[in-house]
Amino acid sequence: MHRAFGPALLTAAIALVPGLAIGQAGMESSSKVAGGGISLPGWVGKVDAAEAGRGMKLEDAKLAAMGPGMHVTTGPAVMYWNPANKATGDYTVSATFNEAKYMSLNDHPHPYGVFIAGNALDGEKPDALYCMAYGDGTFIFRGFSATSTGRGGVFRPSGSGEAQPNGAVHKAAGKDQPVSQDIAITVKGDKVSCTINGTEVQSYTKAELTGAGKLPSLDGIYGIRFAHNTDAHVSGFGKK
Repeated sequence: MHRAFGPALLTAAIALVPGLAIGQAGMESSSKVAGGGISLPGWVGKVDAAEAGRGMKLEDAKLAAMGPGMHVTTGPAVMYWNPANKATGDYTVSATFNEAKYMSLNDHPHPYGVFIAGNALDGEKPDALYCMAYGDGTFIFRGFSATSTGRGGVFRPSGSGEAQPNGAVHKAAGKDQPVSQDIAITVKGDKVSCTINGTEVQSYTKAELTGAGKLPSLDGIYGIRFAHNTDAHVSGFGKK
């Protein structure tokens, strides 16, 4: 059965529908990042289909090597990956995300995190499972499925999928203040879990994640995912 640690967020949750962020005053547009594109060798990416439908391009977001890791500035909602990064069987994919200035590009929280089980990522109907954190103490654990009937191909395991609060997720002290999150997805035996800052915040069984209308497999490419209008540094990214 699906387990979530923390009550469901009934109000003020920001739903990450691909390419569509619902702001406090309605639909919010994605900005274009000056000098965008990918300068990190071996990495590729793709903006969400809804973003592409509004004319946004991969060059409107930015991925670059920086210090011990990489830096992402969006722009449109996007997934980045290196095609050589593939995981099968039991594994953990993790990274640390540092938002130096919380909400510097927006007026409400937008998330970032890691994804696994990526397949057909450069197509119109990708498969992937992602766990992402917001700097307001909430998180989201869901994915995309080529066979999902959800809007934009969003796959919500066990009817879940909106932002949920959890005490393990760090909160920024305020706008333009720093906040960091250690985010990991682990596949072990029949269990798939998201851990944030050392605490498991949600888990599913493999049966809840794979099959018709879900993911074809938990094997595949792993990478990072950012919502739109977000700026953060990524370090320690990898698989074990």
